[in-house]
Amino acid sequence: MKEIIVAIDFSKGSLYALELAIDIANKTSANIMMVWVDSETDADSEHSIGSELRNDAKLHIEKIQKEYQPKLVNSTLSFKLRKGRVYSEIANQAKYNDADLIIAGTHGASGFEKMWMGSNAFRIVTYAPCPVMTIRYGFNFNKKLEKILLPIDSSADTRQKVPFACRMAKYFDAEIHILGLYTTTLKAIRRKVDTYVEQVEKYMGENNVKYITSFQEADNTTTKTIEYSQQINADLIVIMTEQEKTAANFWLGPYAQQMVNNSPVPVLSIQPVEINNAAR
Repeated sequence: MKEIIVAIDFSKGSLYALELAIDIANKTSANIMMVWVDSETDADSEHSIGSELRNDAKLHIEKIQKEYQPKLVNSTLSFKLRKGRVYSEIANQAKYNDADLIIAGTHGASGFEKMWMGSNAFRIVTYAPCPVMTIRYGFNFNKKLEKILLPIDSSADTRQKVPFACRMAKYFDAEIHILGLYTTTLKAIRRKVDTYVEQVEKYMGENNVKYITSFQEADNTTTKTIEYSQQINADLIVIMTEQEKTAANFWLGPYAQQMVNNSPVPVLSIQPVEINNAAR
């Protein structure tokens, strides 16, 4: 891993994201760039309120840099101040840096700026050119990342998250919990889930990653995944941004959005890559 982008809004949630980034960076020797976005300033206030806001932000972020740089073993902690829409500017910086990972808190600021992180976390996931990890304020990240939950459904894209999940498991010597999700009684669909799970197990074995497999019936994949993550005391859930299309998705919104908004456990969201249907 080369570089990690951390979305900073000076809230406790974003500092949690920074702590998590440092933990990962110390395992991977990745550099970290903190990115703060001025989403408030308009053209009329460019030389008054806008300048004061950015100067204040610069002082805050320099203080954070000075405090947290010593926690990095072999990496550097830098920062960038940008102006515009939070989600697009975070994504643009990740593209420019060719970042491997973005980490963002799901709860925003209080006092310094309006709560932009909470409302933009899922948009960052949607626009990002790389995997995005979201972490909710209050999660106990001080304990070692030991259990990674990997939900598998009948969508062809569900397997694309497996290599990155394996990388994370190797970085932390973690155990992957494969969760096969049955969302229908149709035998053909259930067999597809079984086949995908067998393929994932084979990949784990070939890459010497520890794993445990379970299967669950699921009316709502988000609810079932979160429930199971709490049962096993998971430290991370790895998902694709799109999973099976179900009735729950229709009423509650996209799967990744449900996960980012509701999971008390950090969520690593990965965008699917288009592949030839024949290869599926």
